[in-house]
Amino acid sequence: VQLLGDKQAVLTFAPDVRTLTIAVGLSSVSVENARMNSLAEVPELDFDAVHARAVGQWRKALGDIVVEGGSRDEMTNFYTAQYHTKLTPNLMSDANGQYRRHDGTIARVPEGRAYYSTFSLWDTYRAAMPLMTVLHPEKMADIVQTMLHIADEQGRLPVWHLWGNETDCMVGNPGIVAVADAIVKGIGGFDREKAFEAIRKTAMNPDRGNGLRMEYGYIPCEMFNEAVAYDMEYALADGAAARAAETLGKAEDAKYFEERSHSYRNYFDPATRFMRGRDSKGGWRTPFNPFASTHRADDYCEGNAWQYTWLAPHDVEGLVGCFGGREEMLGKLDSLFTVSSVVEGAETSPDISGLIGQYAHGNEPSHHVLYLYTMLGQPWKTADKVREVLTTLYHAEPDGLSGNEDVGQMSAWYVLSSLGMYEAEPAGGRYWFGSPLFDRAEVKVPGGVFVVAAKNNTPENRYVQRITLDGKPYDKPYITHGEVMRGGVLEF
Repeated sequence: VQLLGDKQAVLTFAPDVRTLTIAVGLSSVSVENARMNSLAEVPELDFDAVHARAVGQWRKALGDIVVEGGSRDEMTNFYTAQYHTKLTPNLMSDANGQYRRHDGTIARVPEGRAYYSTFSLWDTYRAAMPLMTVLHPEKMADIVQTMLHIADEQGRLPVWHLWGNETDCMVGNPGIVAVADAIVKGIGGFDREKAFEAIRKTAMNPDRGNGLRMEYGYIPCEMFNEAVAYDMEYALADGAAARAAETLGKAEDAKYFEERSHSYRNYFDPATRFMRGRDSKGGWRTPFNPFASTHRADDYCEGNAWQYTWLAPHDVEGLVGCFGGREEMLGKLDSLFTVSSVVEGAETSPDISGLIGQYAHGNEPSHHVLYLYTMLGQPWKTADKVREVLTTLYHAEPDGLSGNEDVGQMSAWYVLSSLGMYEAEPAGGRYWFGSPLFDRAEVKVPGGVFVVAAKNNTPENRYVQRITLDGKPYDKPYITHGEVMRGGVLEF
């Protein structure tokens, strides 16, 4: 072994060595803890034994949802997607409970608890975290507790924590959504009052443009980059905060955050019928082109006006009001999928991908949009578009995703949508119906097994005619989280 400084080494082996068996340990705390973790997780240097154990663990994990009735490629896509959603968040605490805080000090979680990292929350609050609340509510307790520790350390909930450090990557307050969702769904294992205090403290933090929003009622576009995107994500998080406040019986907080969640309405231009940058004097950003994009250097974030106009799933009725009526909004929504897919500009965002018209499935701000049709009373259009995305924008190939996986979000959309449902409203506690891809799916939940059965299901015959829950007629366009977690049979 030849050491090259403190970060590199060269290992030389005899010419007759044909097989190397190496165990690697990781720790954010110390070399000693890394060695301890390695010995705790891989006590024997037996590759076949370790491989067999890993296969068994993954087989069990992928059995959380078992599907039947799809093609071979659809089954491959589904279990690959499940696998992707289970790779993160990453365990940061060592075998002895120690972990390194963002300020460099060492802390320890109580016995039986865990500390996590790799929170790509701008992406994952939309589907990956909600899927976690269904499949792993016991892990969500530690994930939320981790976020509360982070809030204690840095003064606000995480945005994009990586290896114990805040990167502040992406826009808005996505940590609020994840914590509020856990409160609304009644997940235990953390202090709900402390959690709401963290939500409130984060929502009132003036950093990252939020102070401008509290001063002007919206973020003026000449004062802050990506103003529309930041504000709309803040509004969406305020809507989630309001839902958490309602759940906890905090009427004044609920009213305050509900009203503040309408700030996005300031950007709706009735003349163009798009969300558009607005300056501190109320004037519109000019010139304006809804097809235009300048990556991370305009009023949006990895998108354009066509994509961001729909980013108000917490306030669909308010969005209808902006358009002047339901039919007007539906007409505009129809056009999203039929206009040109050309994104204009010299430095367009590469993240605008997976295009159907200007609907961009390859990036997260669009992921709820297909379900707006169900929320507006036209579920057959959701069924059409969901099936189109499931079967044309996901493939059983190395390039099988239409955009960045983004730490499991792209795959979580596939998992939930192939079950025929999606949590469109942040912290809404309900899953809106689309069209199930498989004939049958069995989901392990605390109440036993939640079954989704799709009768007479074919690529052409994709429209839902009737729904029953445990054999009884079911007439709502969504199912609640509580109904899912009790188990039972949902039949389309």
